Amino acid sequence: MTERAGQYIQMDSGVELFIQDIGSGEPILFIPGWTFTGEVFEHQLAHYSKTNRVIAVDPRSQGKSSIALHGNNYVTHGSDIGKLIKALQLDKVTMVGWSFGCLAVWEYIRQYGLDKVKAVVQIDLSPKPLSTNHEEDWVEGPLDDIAGAYSLYTQDAARQREFVEAYVTGVMIQREVEPQELNWLVSQSMNTPHYIAANLFASGMFSDYREEAKLASEAVPTLAIAAEHWGDTAKAFMNRIAPNTEVVIFGGHLMFWEHAEKFNQTLDQFLKVDRLIS
Repeated sequence: MTERAGQYIQMDSGVELFIQDIGSGEPILFIPGWTFTGEVFEHQLAHYSKTNRVIAVDPRSQGKSSIALHGNNYVTHGSDIGKLIKALQLDKVTMVGWSFGCLAVWEYIRQYGLDKVKAVVQIDLSPKPLSTNHEEDWVEGPLDDIAGAYSLYTQDAARQREFVEAYVTGVMIQREVEPQELNWLVSQSMNTPHYIAANLFASGMFSDYREEAKLASEAVPTLAIAAEHWGDTAKAFMNRIAPNTEVVIFGGHLMFWEHAEKFNQTLDQFLKVDRLIS
């Protein structure tokens, strides 16, 4: 196994992205969600680095990457992924986005196309997180609820911490969360200042990548893994907008961490070792 952990990749204007880069073979790129870091994919790095080159990125203003006062939106995050792929000379990439990390994947597809993409995996996010038809569409919640969360929980660090704690215990993890686990998961988010978290929250919620999700599903193997609490809605929505996407339902929002073995088995089956994993 080739070790390349702990690299910084230059973007622009002094911005650097921190990545973990482990193993050899065809690349799998993991992109975390809102304010989180690549460390959350620890179980996937351990598993897939045995067969593949596995890269987990801290997006700009998250984790160990540069805190930037510009580009804290998913258009720039997608552009950053394109620059990262170019810098690492990646090809035939399986792109795995979790939560708002999916937006960076779809934005990359919007800007750069699919020439270097071998497969796309979206973990628990709709390509259109908000809709006026929240009863039928797969959305993060009713518009008024999302507006309230933005107004209340992104105004200072204490409220951001409160929001993440509630989300971890109520949505991300299905079992009772041990105090040390909760502290670690919350610490993932708190590297991002609240004023940047607010920018990312708004940028993500007002995104619409239905066209890119459909395009990906028609061009490369695509998988959507959605949490149980909205599984039926997610499956119906994806079947409507991107019917070629395979949809699997289990766990909570952080199922790949809480149920790592089942998640890895699910991803193994999708990748079909002989077809997509080197």
